[in-house]
Amino acid sequence: MPKLLDRYVFFEWLKIFAIAIGVTLGILILHDMYGNLGALINWGADTRDILMYYAYLTPTLVPVVLPISLLLSLIYVLGALHRNNEITAMRSAGMNVFRITRALWFSGAVLAGLLLWLNASLIPHCKEMSRTIYDNARFEREMESMKISDVGKVVNMCFNNRKDGRLWFTNSFSRAASRANGVRVSVLDSAGREVSRVMAREGVYDDVDNCWFFTDGQEITYDPQTHRATKAIGFDKKYYRDFTELPNIMILSMRRPKDLSLFETETLIDALGDSSAIEAQPYIVRWYSIWASAFACIIVVAIAIPFSVSGVRTNPMVGVSKTVGLFFLFFVVDSVLAALGGRGFLPPFWAAALPIIAMLVFALSLYRKAV
Repeated sequence: MPKLLDRYVFFEWLKIFAIAIGVTLGILILHDMYGNLGALINWGADTRDILMYYAYLTPTLVPVVLPISLLLSLIYVLGALHRNNEITAMRSAGMNVFRITRALWFSGAVLAGLLLWLNASLIPHCKEMSRTIYDNARFEREMESMKISDVGKVVNMCFNNRKDGRLWFTNSFSRAASRANGVRVSVLDSAGREVSRVMAREGVYDDVDNCWFFTDGQEITYDPQTHRATKAIGFDKKYYRDFTELPNIMILSMRRPKDLSLFETETLIDALGDSSAIEAQPYIVRWYSIWASAFACIIVVAIAIPFSVSGVRTNPMVGVSKTVGLFFLFFVVDSVLAALGGRGFLPPFWAAALPIIAMLVFALSLYRKAV
């Protein structure tokens, strides 16, 4: 009997879950098509590239789709069981709420494990590949009408290399030519004082020597105590062998943390060097949040069950609205704490973990009352 009941509840949920995940995923893909499909077509992307773009994009939507689809399917299935008095009959037979819903708890745990695996392996690769296809289509169109130095231009690119004590600023950087215009690099001592500055009309990253060289520039030496210039030497072209900052790392540092994959986040954190630096905090919070996001599946189960199996005197829509409201509150709290962690007001680990812990404790307390 218990196994038969588990199979019945599981398959009733699975049918709705499959529909919910298909519909939700379709809506998000249509939303992306509304913003990006026209651009890809206008840039001359062929059918294969467009199909590959959406094939890679689809897995990156799973972390958003999975908890929402799980929530909707649980509310629907448990609400239907409640309206048909099936839960009442099961409880009259001596079964508690956990006994009735243990198949759903198991499913939530499996989905959490699946999401952890996807976040660690498939999703970062797909996120980078979909962005590469999109950027390549744009670059190919730009190369038809622009100089190569203007293709893939990043304006006002900054990078604080605390590990090696260099602060970079460029007016613009061409990703196609690996060439920067209007370059200024400040070299800092261990106390953060400027000891020299390189200013040049143009800077190029040499892929062969793995370093930068600058043209039409000037190197100024400063007294770190007074910050007065002590020497200035002009040059037509000069290699700086110790300037090994990769342009790709600089570009990553200009993106929002939530737009980076797990692999890119790890690469950038390593390049920034000092994990306690304020520049690194948003990316460290992002790294922890990626891992913590999988536990949202457990929270969804813990929230949906108490409200969906509430007593007969309660309007079912009250339980549904409370469930959706709590889930929305979770994302609000998560965003606020992530912002606080990114600004250094909270340790990154706790900024990512506290919303999960707080909501899980609250949901389990509701679950105990329902039991």
